[in-house]
Formats: sequence, C-alpha cells, structure tokens
Amino acid sequence: MRKYIFTLLAGLLLPGIAYAHDAALGGGFVAGFSHPVLGFDHLLAMISVGILSAQMGGRAIWTVPLTFVCVMLVGGVLGMQGIPLFSVELGITFSVLALGVALAAEKKAPAMLAMAFVGFFAVFHGHAHGTEMPHLAEPSLYAAGFIVGTASIHITGVLVGYFAHQLEHGAQLLRYIGAAIAGIGFHLMIS
Repeated sequence: MRKYIFTLLAGLLLPGIAYAHDAALGGGFVAGFSHPVLGFDHLLAMISVGILSAQMGGRAIWTVPLTFVCVMLVGGVLGMQGIPLFSVELGITFSVLALGVALAAEKKAPAMLAMAFVGFFAVFHGHAHGTEMPHLAEPSLYAAGFIVGTASIHITGVLVGYFAHQLEHGAQLLRYIGAAIAGIGFHLMIS
C-alpha cells in the first residue's frame, strides 16, 4: 500500500518522472491522473464543472460532475480506439469559455440542461485524454487515472463553491472567478 501512495505522490509532485517511467509507476494510472490535473485548459474546465454544480445546489452537486465523468469516459474510449472527433482542441478551449460564462451568469438552469451542457464538452476532454494516452500505458489503468483525476478536480470545484457560499459576498466572488475563467478561455481561443 505504501508503494502505491508513494507512487501517487511522486507522480503528483514530479510529473516528469511519471511520464518517463510510466510502466514502472503502475502502467498508466499516474499518467492518466496527471493529464487532467496538469493540463491548464482541462483543469479550468473541470473545476468550473464542480463550481457550477455547487452554484446549482441540490442533486446537481453530484449529478452534473458525474455526467461529465461518465461522458468523458465514452470520449476517452473513442480517443483510445483512434476514432476521430472534429475540432477536439477547439471544443476543449470553448468549454473553458462557455463554463466560465455559465459561472459568471449564475443562472440556475434545469439539472438536465446542465448535464447535457457539461456532457457535450466532456466528449472532447475524454477524447483528448484517450488520444494522448502514452504508448506504454495500460488502457484500463490510464482511464482509471484520468477518471480519478477528473473527479478530484470536480470535488475541488464543489468545495470552492461550497466554501465561497459561506462568505458574505461569496456568490459575487464565484461570478468573478467565472468571468476570469471565461477571459482565459477567450484568450485560449484566439491564441
């Protein structure tokens, strides 16, 4: 057990090692975990999903992120199988912009609409994870890694949303965070 904890910590703290010795570190779990955590566009989109679900409250706190993770897995399988998807990078960068705008707008959408919204973008994120899988990786371990990494970021976003709502002007703070994320998404799209 200590070996796995050490391996996970080493992958988080020294991601270059995780990629250089992928087979030695569990055949892909750490590489899969690192991809959404260390990819700036992925990180922003996934933390936005968590914050958005916290803004919505109720069952959306878990249904919206769970939808993202499940649909992302489908996109990951498509990417691992080499099935092409149009404009993956554009879909990912647009997701940062759109999710940032959704946070800034702070409109309470029906849960099913929010699930469809995040599910659409999850296909692109999953496809990128699957396509960029290292050649030495064990597909199931790599997929488990990017699922755990994504879920961890979603949980972080939910916690950010929850604790922000405990502040006096927390809702406004979340809107500012959304505007900043949308601005970064816009910058990513034009660069």
